[in-house]
Amino acid sequence: MPASGATAAAIAARLSAVGLPARVKEHDRYTTVQVEVPETLPADLWREVLEVVAEADRFGLLATSLNGRTLWAAVHKAVPTTGDVGGPSHQR
Repeated sequence: MPASGATAAAIAARLSAVGLPARVKEHDRYTTVQVEVPETLPADLWREVLEVVAEADRFGLLATSLNGRTLWAAVHKAVPTTGDVGGPSHQR
């Protein structure tokens, strides 16, 4: 499992442990973790949840009147290194 996947899995496990079942999804450049946040989440639990998602490269909260509140975190995947990173026009 790539480092991004391991980090996302750890974030998901910690969120699930505090009662917020998490979904992990792989994308081309990053791995995301999403949880539905109840309207009545206590302040101390918010602090703990924010500490967990702060381990990601990016995180945010999507709130709509139709779908409730979804907290997301994204962990960037490492860019593979190659011998020709700059392409044919790259000059050293």
